[in-house]
Amino acid sequence: MNKPCVVGLLTGRGNNTLKDKNILDLLGKPVLFYPANAGKQARSINRLFVSSDDPAILNAAAQYGYEAIIRPTELATPTAQHIDAIWHALSVMDERGVNPDVLVVILANNITIQSEWIDDCIQLMLDDSTLSAVVPVYMDSDHHPFRAKRLLPNGKLDVFVQSDGHISTNRQDLEPSFFLCHNFWVLNVHMLNDASKSGQPPWTFMGNDVKAYRVHGSIDIHDEFDLRVAAQWLHHTREGGKV
Repeated sequence: MNKPCVVGLLTGRGNNTLKDKNILDLLGKPVLFYPANAGKQARSINRLFVSSDDPAILNAAAQYGYEAIIRPTELATPTAQHIDAIWHALSVMDERGVNPDVLVVILANNITIQSEWIDDCIQLMLDDSTLSAVVPVYMDSDHHPFRAKRLLPNGKLDVFVQSDGHISTNRQDLEPSFFLCHNFWVLNVHMLNDASKSGQPPWTFMGNDVKAYRVHGSIDIHDEFDLRVAAQWLHHTREGGKV
């Protein structure tokens, strides 16, 4: 049996609310260094690519061994869908003779990522070919769906998720809720086509057989506050603390 081809794809666009967020300095390195380095250090990944419309992102990632895929402008707008950028990247890989069985999508603006996590998730998929995806998740009862509210046009609040029964105000009484980390996703490429049509919303491309890999939190960098929190997380991990 041929050894599965596992490819890492770092994704990041240049058009963001926080200007140049993927290459801003964070403890002496650009933000994307941390996810890129985790991908590079992962033992299970055979080859590395980066998809972006921004030459600065492509050049920065190239320093860490990532091959550039120039993303079309229409796939790098705030309303563009991630899956379309993934499909574009896969088509470019195919032109270069690379056909991954497993694609590890690594998001450039999330530094809460470790190479061991990537290797663990890849192994989970290799051990079970029925999985369509393996993704890190964290438990968050503070932001449980039953505690969410929608804002009405008149300025009043209404429930976001309806329930037929009593909902406790104590978060510990609620069924545990989990959220995707958006640091990396391990995708079964052979299931992507069907997944894009019938998978769990809103990330339908991940399919319906999604395995959870539990971690204790996630930091997407979208503003200056996130940068400060990310720096604290990095200090903590460097000191050997648990995450």
